[in-house]
This record gives sequence, structure tokens and C-alpha cells, in this order.
Amino acid sequence: MKKPVLSPSLLSADFANLAAAMKMIEAKGAGFVHIDVMDGQFVPQISYGQPVIQSIRPLTKIPFDVHLMTEKPELMVESFAKAGADWITFHCEATVHMHRLVQQIHALGKKAGVSIVPSTPVHVLDEILSDVDLVLVMTVNPGFGGQTLIPSCVNKISQLADIRREKGYNFLISVDGGVNDKTVQSVVEAGADVVVSGSAFFNGSLKWEF
Repeated sequence: MKKPVLSPSLLSADFANLAAAMKMIEAKGAGFVHIDVMDGQFVPQISYGQPVIQSIRPLTKIPFDVHLMTEKPELMVESFAKAGADWITFHCEATVHMHRLVQQIHALGKKAGVSIVPSTPVHVLDEILSDVDLVLVMTVNPGFGGQTLIPSCVNKISQLADIRREKGYNFLISVDGGVNDKTVQSVVEAGADVVVSGSAFFNGSLKWEF
């Protein structure tokens, strides 16, 4: 198994001092910065948008994985690409034409990710897995930080790892939601390549020893 990569979720950082958050992320050797964009429609909350991402982009060279928890993500991928996203991850539940959106992201020179919420089965992604660069498995219902991981969702990581091996695909498997000191081992053992952690990362309780 490849060594997993830590991807701290900026949603749990101190919004009044994002520069300090970026320094902490760098100091911990993270491989990605996970940036949750919420529109108040696909999820209840509103977080931040393109101007915030553009303002923190010069603070680090770590790749930004911008997670669009938004309706109609196809209308905004270009603006987030210009703001500094390196990877753009959208929800399959939020758009009709997944293939077209992946092509749109790739045409912008960015990596394309697709995400599924806990109630969405893996097989919904069958026709898109050969084209995406990352699959994000939500292990909580998106919209709020600090939630408890839903154990049954970990099985989706194993399913994706099996499909990837059998089909020879190259996508990364990312996991987001309730990852802390008690749950991180289970998601890594299931096959996660990228581990998103918000609350546990920023409060210092996550021991990253991989």
C-alpha cells in the first residue's frame, strides 16, 4: 500500500487567521489543502468563495483540492481554477452531465475529482471512474465540521480500491468526515490514499504516523 497523504480541511481552521493555518498545514507535511466551498443550497451552510482562495494561494505551494459542495458546479469551475485550485472535486449528486464536467475541468488544466455522499452507492460512479483523477468518499453528511464518521461508509473505500485494482484505474481515493485518532487507521486500511481531517487536525488530536 502506498503511503497515505494528509489533507487538512480549511473549514475547521480559524477564519480570522488563515495564514497561521497554512503555516500549520505546511509544518505537518500535508500533501493537499482541502477547501470546502458551500453554497447554502447543496448543503445548509455557506463557507467561502473564490476571493478567499485567491488570497491564500500565494501562502503555500501545496496543491489545493477545492471541494465544491454546490449545486450546478459546472457554472463555477472556471472561476475556481483561476482562483488557484489545482484539483476540483464536485458532487455527482449535484450535476447531470458528469463526463462533460470532468472534461471541462481537464480542459482548464486541473485534476478532476468526484464525490459521493453517504447515501450514494459506489456503482453510481461506474461510468466515470476511468476518467476521474480522484474519488472523494464522504463518511459524514456534508455541510458541517466535527461530525462522527458513519462506519458503513468505510466499505465504499474498500469497494473503490477493489475496482481500481481490477480495472487498472489510476484515481486516488480520498475520505472526508469524522476522521480522527480513533478512525484514521480504519480508513487507511480500507485503502484511502488521501485522508481529509478538519477538527482533529486543527485541535491537535490527530496523530499522523503514516
